[in-house]
Amino acid sequence: QTPAVMKLNISYPQNGTQKTIEIENEHNVRAFYDKRISQEVPGDSLGEDWEGYVFKINGGNDKQGFPMRQGVLTAGRVKLLMSEGHSGYRARRSGERKKKSARGCIVDAGLSVLALSIVKKGPKDIEGLTDTTRPRRLGPKRASKIRKLFNLTKEDDVRHYVIKRKIEKEGKKDTYKAPKIQRLVTPQRLQRKRAIKAVKVNRSKAVREQASAYTQMLAKQAKDKAEARAKRRTSSRRSESDK
Repeated sequence: QTPAVMKLNISYPQNGTQKTIEIENEHNVRAFYDKRISQEVPGDSLGEDWEGYVFKINGGNDKQGFPMRQGVLTAGRVKLLMSEGHSGYRARRSGERKKKSARGCIVDAGLSVLALSIVKKGPKDIEGLTDTTRPRRLGPKRASKIRKLFNLTKEDDVRHYVIKRKIEKEGKKDTYKAPKIQRLVTPQRLQRKRAIKAVKVNRSKAVREQASAYTQMLAKQAKDKAEARAKRRTSSRRSESDK
């Protein structure tokens, strides 16, 4: 058996399915060469079944397992100074930076796996990819995304539209699991916001009152000092005149 030139991991987001195919003839994958990540490529070169399909390049790995990096405009491997937050690098200490190898975003023959997604479907169905539908296991969790899914208004109660998951166990009663809705605006949340705002307003009011009291105290002290200085001057003048 001849080894595969390249593996294509093709996903169809509309149905939530994916399939990996092995390409043994290099001529079939030459259409992807010199293309970058996020570019669209027609799939006619893969065979008659793929006519009319259009793929988008999402990434890939070279034969040593290094992943492609968006923005690195080369077909080879380079060393980049990476810090926390970069993909392909896990910082062991805070503020740590390290030079790590990364693959460029341009496709060539050095790749072993290429990740593609179907942007446009052709006339023929692909077995296990476009002819089946794999529903999402979990529904949306954020309140705004639940509203978007069911086309709800702000007056509708989002809690009635949460997608629940049925859990079946042998010999036990069926149970349901539902996600905790995030960013849900409730009367309790509004009351907390009012309380937090009131604390801030009272704090700034108290600071202003303390500042005005402090300025008044300083003005009173300055006035008392001036009066005491004036008294000393008048008393010294009287004593001099008496002499």
